[in-house]
Amino acid sequence: MTAWHLLIWVALPYAAIAVFIGGHIWRYRTDQYGWTTRSTQMLESRRLKWGSILFHYGALAAIGGHVLGILVPSGWTASVGIDEHAYHLLSAAAGTGAGVACAVGLVILIWRRAGAIRVRVTTTRMDVATYVLLTLVLGLGLAETIGRNTFGGGYDYRATVAVWFRSIVFLHPEPSSMVGIPLIYQLHATAAWLLLMIWPFTRLVHAWSIPLQYVGRPYILYRRRWSAVRPGRGSAGR
Repeated sequence: MTAWHLLIWVALPYAAIAVFIGGHIWRYRTDQYGWTTRSTQMLESRRLKWGSILFHYGALAAIGGHVLGILVPSGWTASVGIDEHAYHLLSAAAGTGAGVACAVGLVILIWRRAGAIRVRVTTTRMDVATYVLLTLVLGLGLAETIGRNTFGGGYDYRATVAVWFRSIVFLHPEPSSMVGIPLIYQLHATAAWLLLMIWPFTRLVHAWSIPLQYVGRPYILYRRRWSAVRPGRGSAGR
């Protein structure tokens, strides 16, 4: 194990976590009015509708799969009757579905932002960085799930990547678990930490603002402005 391994598998994760937490605190204290998605729905809504739905639901499903596969030890799933073969099938099927939905949604959103002139002019450098890192994370994740685990020889990331990630979470880092793993898993993990690091400074902060009152309501609620004086009244005194 070299200093490079310590930098990537210990220093980078903790730096990303520190920036993620500190950045959100700073952003909330200094830019509460900017704590939004800076919605461009009024500029273009048709592609936004489909892209947003596919991306968000696919991302939620993918995050749930990561929680099950990385944070939950294999011994726990085995104790409830899910052996490694069953887990592999479930992970491949669910991961592929979630990843494809999320990727298609992301492609639509990028196409919309690049193709709709009125939306494109609102794009910032942080938006571009976000899209680049999201594309890397999703693309590498799909390559792992489809190329490596579904049609390839498979790889037991629960014995390496999952062990390393839990060691980071529980503050006893084990970078040795990441030494020698396939390059695609290393790139996927690194891109994910970089995405986490820029998160507080992008539109992604809206993920922590859950507008529960909007469940079941349209994106924009239109109200009719009624006249204070009803028709037929007010002219009687003239």
